Amino acid sequence: MARIFALPDVGEGLTEAEILSWRVAPGDTVTVNQIIVEIETAKAAVELPSPYAGVVSELFAEPGATVAVGTPIIAIDDPLSAAAGSEPAPAGTIGEEGPSGRITTLVGYGPQASTVTRRPRKAGPTASPAAARAPLPQAKPPVRRLAKELGIDLRTVPGSGAGGVVTREDVQRAAHPVGNGTVTGAGITGSAAVGSAAVGSGTGQRREPIRGVRRATAAAVVSSAFTAPHVTVFLTVDVTPMMELRDRLVAQPRFRDVKLTPLAFAARALCLAARRTPEVNASWDEATGEIVYFDYVHLGIAAATPRGLVVPKIRNADRMSLRELAIAVDELAASAREGRTALGDMLGGTVTITNIGVFGVDTGTPILNPGESAILALGAIRDMPWVHDGAVVARKVCQLALSVDHRVVDGQQASQFLVAIATLLTDPAQAITF
Repeated sequence: MARIFALPDVGEGLTEAEILSWRVAPGDTVTVNQIIVEIETAKAAVELPSPYAGVVSELFAEPGATVAVGTPIIAIDDPLSAAAGSEPAPAGTIGEEGPSGRITTLVGYGPQASTVTRRPRKAGPTASPAAARAPLPQAKPPVRRLAKELGIDLRTVPGSGAGGVVTREDVQRAAHPVGNGTVTGAGITGSAAVGSAAVGSGTGQRREPIRGVRRATAAAVVSSAFTAPHVTVFLTVDVTPMMELRDRLVAQPRFRDVKLTPLAFAARALCLAARRTPEVNASWDEATGEIVYFDYVHLGIAAATPRGLVVPKIRNADRMSLRELAIAVDELAASAREGRTALGDMLGGTVTITNIGVFGVDTGTPILNPGESAILALGAIRDMPWVHDGAVVARKVCQLALSVDHRVVDGQQASQFLVAIATLLTDPAQAITF
């Protein structure tokens, strides 16, 4: 008897996901909780486990397809169930709609018999039977992404990395063999570069579908920009004392195993300053006609990843010490870069900080995350001439930019909040380190 696994609701408010890659093929034997498919939602890449044990009989969605929640994606035959008869299973199987109308997201509720009409697949190139049944090779998410953009089946690419891992160079060689031109750090050389302005195209263009994180980001910033009236205030700060304190702290035993960055100091200063200006840690609720003030800070940290911009949250950041914040920021950034950020970690933020200084940028006008009233941009820290104790000397200088929702935060409150952050960064020893 075939058991049908439908795409589950893997995150609050998400209605669809893209199939990135299958870890199984028809004819493969799977066990309960074995990873069978990797999908990409608007918030993260997620690996889905199998709720059933048995033999894969059919895949209903191809890699690259966008599938709605509740749509069947795989059929798994259970020989034991077939032998015992087609007795109906308990309700609540993962991927099936429960009494509340929500798609069940938990593994282990027990199988449920169902039937399905297969959705027609889009026409397109298909892999050979041998390639389709070959095991998916190991490759990092950015490499898989590149292969997808170039139309390369990773199963056909020999891996030159340790243990046979497929590298970026392997994918580039597969896309542009040496005989037709070699991809180098500067671009394409050889015959492929002659008479062609773009990879795989003579028109000088490359098109990529808008999906996943990029589509979600676009929708969010457009909604924010045209819903909340943005006001941005700027302040240039001498952060020499902060950098000197950082140098002293990293020499102490309790900070030796911690990656202590300027972002951690700024995050701590923001949390402390928010206590004095609660309007920046609030939300405009249009539906109820209310302003919601939060007595906690769920701090969003904007992170650039190969999949696009994501903003995971540090829960109750206002209750953390500088050391705890530094650890949380480092772990959060590492998880985001590797695509391991949990969906729950990207929901429910109250205020955000973005560190554009890591890209060498001095300042900018950040756009609010929908539902929040403030976002702080931390610029690059540079040696610049500064008047200190009546003399012009070289100091560590940084620019801060604060965007606020003017419906919630007035200019006075925004200015006071930004000055409070600057004060804590210019004299951090007493407040930030605790």
